[in-house]
Amino acid sequence: QVQLVESGGGLVQTGGSLRLSCVASGSIVSMNTMGWYRQAPGKQRELVATITSGGSTNYADSVKGRFTISRDNAKNTVTLQMNGLKPVDTAVYYCNVNWWDYSRARKYEYWGQGTQVTVSS
Repeated sequence: QVQLVESGGGLVQTGGSLRLSCVASGSIVSMNTMGWYRQAPGKQRELVATITSGGSTNYADSVKGRFTISRDNAKNTVTLQMNGLKPVDTAVYYCNVNWWDYSRARKYEYWGQGTQVTVSS
C-alpha cells in the first residue's frame, strides 16, 4: 500500500507564498510521476504541476512563473513552492503519485488527503 502525507497549507494574503510538501511511503516504484492537483469549491479537480522521477516538469498555464515543483527521489518527497499567490489559487491541494506497470497494462495512482490553501484579497 502507498500513503501520501501532505503538509504546508494555510492562509496567506494576496502576493504571499506557501510551500507544500508531500512524503510518499510504501511500495512505490522508482520510475514514477509525482504532482499536485487542486480542487476549488464547485469545480473539478485540476492539474497544478507534475514532475517525473527524471526531473521533467509540467505546469498548468495559470501557475507558470509563480509555482515551482521539485522532488527528492531518495526521500520520495515532492514540494510545491507557491509564490505570488492569488485568491483564485484558493483550493484544496492534493498530492499524487502514479506509474504504469506495462507488464500488467495497469496504472497505479494514489492520492493524499488534501491540504487547504486559502488566499485572502
